[in-house]
Amino acid sequence: MKKRRLSSLTTIGLSLSLLLAACSSTTNTSAPNASGTTTNAPAAAQPAATEGGTLVVAAPVEPDTFDPQKSTWLDNTNNQPYDSILSRDMQGKLVPHLAESWQVSEDGKVWTLVMRKDVKFQSGAPLTAESVKASIERFAAVSPNKDLAGPIDKIEAVDAQTVKVYFKEPFAPFANMLVGTFLAPFDPERLKEKGDKFGEAPLATGPFMNPEVKRGASVTYAKNPDYKWALPFAENQGAPYVDKITFRFLKDDDTRILEFKKGTINILQEVPSTYVQELQAIPGAKIEKSMEQGMKYLGFNNQKEIFKDVRIKQAIAMAIDRDPIVQVALSGFAQPIFGPLPPTIPGYSEKIENMAKEMYGHNVEKGKQLLAEAGYTDSNGDGIADKDGKPLSFELLLPEDPALQRVAQIVQSQLKEIGVEAKIAVHDIATLKDKAIKGDHELFLLYFGLNDPDILYLLMQTDNSKRVHYSNPEVDELLAKGRTTMNEEERMKVYEEAQEILVKDPPWVPLYVAESVTATRNIEGYKLNPFTGDIPFGDIRITK
Repeated sequence: MKKRRLSSLTTIGLSLSLLLAACSSTTNTSAPNASGTTTNAPAAAQPAATEGGTLVVAAPVEPDTFDPQKSTWLDNTNNQPYDSILSRDMQGKLVPHLAESWQVSEDGKVWTLVMRKDVKFQSGAPLTAESVKASIERFAAVSPNKDLAGPIDKIEAVDAQTVKVYFKEPFAPFANMLVGTFLAPFDPERLKEKGDKFGEAPLATGPFMNPEVKRGASVTYAKNPDYKWALPFAENQGAPYVDKITFRFLKDDDTRILEFKKGTINILQEVPSTYVQELQAIPGAKIEKSMEQGMKYLGFNNQKEIFKDVRIKQAIAMAIDRDPIVQVALSGFAQPIFGPLPPTIPGYSEKIENMAKEMYGHNVEKGKQLLAEAGYTDSNGDGIADKDGKPLSFELLLPEDPALQRVAQIVQSQLKEIGVEAKIAVHDIATLKDKAIKGDHELFLLYFGLNDPDILYLLMQTDNSKRVHYSNPEVDELLAKGRTTMNEEERMKVYEEAQEILVKDPPWVPLYVAESVTATRNIEGYKLNPFTGDIPFGDIRITK
């Protein structure tokens, strides 16, 4: 799902499906490999698929608003009225969507977008270059995530279908914005009518429209009957087969599972790993799996004096054994990770991953040795290392997430093996976010999900590092260079150099890339693009 979780901006758990920038001109870039499997439950006769009806999706998170330019969380629950300007195909190649073509100037400062002529807003008004211009300008003016658009200088509507976006300096991650719905064109008349309340009655070009919102319960969209410009990898390029789509906001796992078993839900997102085997046994049910575009990590508050000694951070990293975390806490639905970027994000380097794994493989004795070198030993035999009478004890913050709570208990036990005490403190996401921004924390378990190496800039650059509060001038210089390097190969080398520093001076301890599990039943046509998180809901038919 387009969540996620980056899925930022970087609200705790970015859920943004923003993808790797293009180089110069319309040359398409490659995205990383991603895994995805489908498991069928025991064979059962499936009724013939029909058109019409209401598709029901269980979503664990209720969006804050249905205006993507005001939201800090974008996923399938609030992006249905909208279309992206560019997209990715199922092999990860950058492709047109609302734009029929795009071009980047040789100096990387001018992006030219030529929009399709056949696209209409849900009101029937045509999509024009002026409406695209107005939408991008609004994002740059009002969005809490406006920095993601980069250093825009000006925007011009050259003619009815052509938009030029001028930058003060080259900005490689801009393609990410064009793939996501942050910059989705809005109907200018509806925007003029609603202003700041646009999210209450959004109107754009997307496959579904007219959201009926029941706060705390659900949102239901009606299909756009005139839709003819679906995502490029969709089988059905016309109007959705279903009449309506309802997203039910069910936070409690037991409730979500029960509703799925009863058959009142067609698509169950983010299935807890502990329930997968049980759901697989339901006749006709299918389990869909894909690696998430981000990772979970143990973060340090690097502005704390204790973490200015790199030996303390390195010792904690060596205390972590990822195998029981993956196998016990996550039932095997994850991949251990040691380096700053997972394989699902462009910029991942096998060289860096191997380097980090060699440095921070599970090693209790080496961890204890590093603590001793830093002056921390267990002087009173209580199992906790101390220095000058002060025990090495930290509060470990985490959000209200059952999986992360299981992970935290294992991490707590592993840290104790080297003499570090971790006191687990669970908070709602708003409180945790506030504590992180204020620096009122020591250790925390969190996650990110932005599918571009620019996530390192958003999390590690001195002025933006609002979680780990990290500052390193050499890293700052490299991450800024990564934003302005338009050649993809050269850009990836810049991030590899930055990651090498981040391994030697770790701002966090990478833990794992989760495997996202979705259960479906009584439908056909479901698929998820592993590079964008998009689900072409217009392809889905209900079978009973």
